[in-house]
Parts: sequence; structure tokens; C-alpha cells
Amino acid sequence: MTDVNRLSRDVEGAPGGPAARPPDAWTPLRREGGAPRARDLLLTVLGEFVLPGGIAVWTSALVDALGLLGVEQPAARQALARSSASGLLVAERVGRRTRWSLTGRATRLLSDGARRIYGFGSGEGEWDGRWLLVLVTVPEHNRHLRARLRARMTWLGFGLMGPGAWVTPWADREGEALAALEELQLVDGAVSWVGRPGRMGSLEGRVDEIWDLDALAGDYTSFVAAATSEAPAGASAEFVALTRLVHDWRHFPAADPGLPAALLPGSWPGPAAARTFHECHARWGPGARAWWEERADRG
Repeated sequence: MTDVNRLSRDVEGAPGGPAARPPDAWTPLRREGGAPRARDLLLTVLGEFVLPGGIAVWTSALVDALGLLGVEQPAARQALARSSASGLLVAERVGRRTRWSLTGRATRLLSDGARRIYGFGSGEGEWDGRWLLVLVTVPEHNRHLRARLRARMTWLGFGLMGPGAWVTPWADREGEALAALEELQLVDGAVSWVGRPGRMGSLEGRVDEIWDLDALAGDYTSFVAAATSEAPAGASAEFVALTRLVHDWRHFPAADPGLPAALLPGSWPGPAAARTFHECHARWGPGARAWWEERADRG
């Protein structure tokens, strides 16, 4: 299972209406060095606007798009070069100009991510009370592999119950966990267990220890407040607002384990945040796509 977040680890308002806030007024939930990285924003633009059309895009269109989002031109061009070097984009020279296409790998990863991002928050099924426990050992000195394992298991909704002990209330995710461990070459020595806890202790009572639900609830509340306070006027402002919306929402499929309602606080803000995301996406989408298509056609 992959997504735009995992992919990034690899490698003007109209007159007469309220002015849109500058791009940096919308604080992303997860920042690198105090601001969104140019390459992360590029991946959001690629997934939201380039992937659906499936056509090559001129450098100037991507640089202008990132410029609206507060990325300086040198940083935007560097993000394109790095994405090409990591096998996500392929460049084609046309005279003195360059246009960029998604590679097959990038198309697969961005498509997987889009399905997760736009389907996330629609609600989980009924929980049967069983848990899945995966025990896996990574050498202490291999910090890079430990980080990759943590990213992959967190993306699948697992929480770390203890050293090497990953747990989720969704027993049907065993196949996805197996695929992740096979990809990381960690299957040998790993053990999985599916069942109901015994009488000693309570996994349900440890949910707040395994997952930081308070922080996640705060992130959801901040997301809703930021999105509902936006009033973009004009196509370019809607492009900025929509891209920021998607960029921020990308955080949640990886951060939220998608716990059953029985394990969540009664006033859990996740469903309200999902409704806000889809409502704003539908409202700003036409104007944002109109700006992008006009800029992409003009090159």
C-alpha cells in the first residue's frame, strides 16, 4: 500500500471580492522546517491536477502553480529535477522548452494515494472484536529500515503496543501487513496473531496509549477551522485553496488508524472533518481546475 506521503519520502483573488489569504496563511498540519517542502507541494499538484489528465505538462505551468503556493522559482525547478532523478517524472525537450510526464511508477503510486485520500473518512465496517498482532524484529542499528517499517505500518493503521509489537483492531489487514513486510524483507522471523484478548488487561483500555488520539483530534479540529474560514475569490485563489486543502488532508490517512467507533470518544471529529474536506473540494474544484487547465494549455 502506497500513497502520496510515502512517495514524497522516497525520493490572486479576483477584484470585487474578499481577498484570498496569502498561501502561507494556511498552516499545514505537518511542516518540514517551518514550511511545506517544494517537492511535497509538487507531488500534491501532480496528484490533483496532472494525474487525472494523463498528459505532459510544461515546466512553466508547474513553476507558476508552485509559485502561487509560495514556492520560489529555483526551489520549484529543483523539485522537478529531484523528482526526475528519483524516477517519478520524465522530461522531454521540445526546442528550448521542457515538458514533464509522470512515469509508470509515479502513476501507480499517485493513483493508489488518490484512492486512499479521497476514500478516507467514509466510515469503517462493523468490528467483530478481534485484534491483529504482528511481531517483527528490526536490527537496532538499521534505523533507516526501522523508519520505513514504522511509516508502512502506520499507514496501514497499526499502532505500536511495545517494542516490535504492532496491533490493529482490523484483522483483515493481515495480508497488507504481510505484503509490507515482504517488500521490506522482514518476513523471516515475523509472527502474526489474530484473536480476542484474554482476561489479563484490556487492549480497549490502552487505545489512548497506542495511538495519540488527543493530538489527532486537535489536528482534525484545526483542519476544519482553517478550511471553513477560507473564502477564495477567483480561479487562482481557488487553485491555492484547493491545493492546500488536499495537501493538509494527505496527513490524515497516515495519521488516523481508522479505529472502530466502539474504540473512539463519543465526540470524535473525524467524520466532520471528512465532510468538510469533500464539501470544500467540490466547491473549489471547478475554479481550481479551470485555472490549471488554462495555465497548462498556455504553457
